[in-house]
Amino acid sequence: MENLEIKGESGVYFIPEVKLNATSGVCEISGESYLEDTDEFYNQIINWLETHTQKVNTPITFNFRLTYFNTSSSRSILNVLRVLKKYQDQGGSVTVNWYYPEDDDSIAEEAEDYMKDTGLDINMFEFEPED
Repeated sequence: MENLEIKGESGVYFIPEVKLNATSGVCEISGESYLEDTDEFYNQIINWLETHTQKVNTPITFNFRLTYFNTSSSRSILNVLRVLKKYQDQGGSVTVNWYYPEDDDSIAEEAEDYMKDTGLDINMFEFEPED
């Protein structure tokens, strides 16, 4: 299985950086997520995770390090978390780490809502975003 890497971009729309490592199981989405076609973008991640959990079946650590995301991205992130929860419910090892800007409680609150919606434990960490 191959890694999935998407270079982040800033412009009219903001595309987060994505690094999903098939060997180590360490996955990360970082930056800002404000996309023209959110479903198409996040479906790549969901499809990769579904394939990985079926074929590789190793522990996954998923790090979210987003400084901004819009409503459609939020729905798609929830779908990513649902895939991780399904894998965990089937016996897979899943660790979710949620890094949020120290001055942005709303992103931290999103993670708390995701925990309620999915039943996943999410480790939360403040960080100081780079300029």
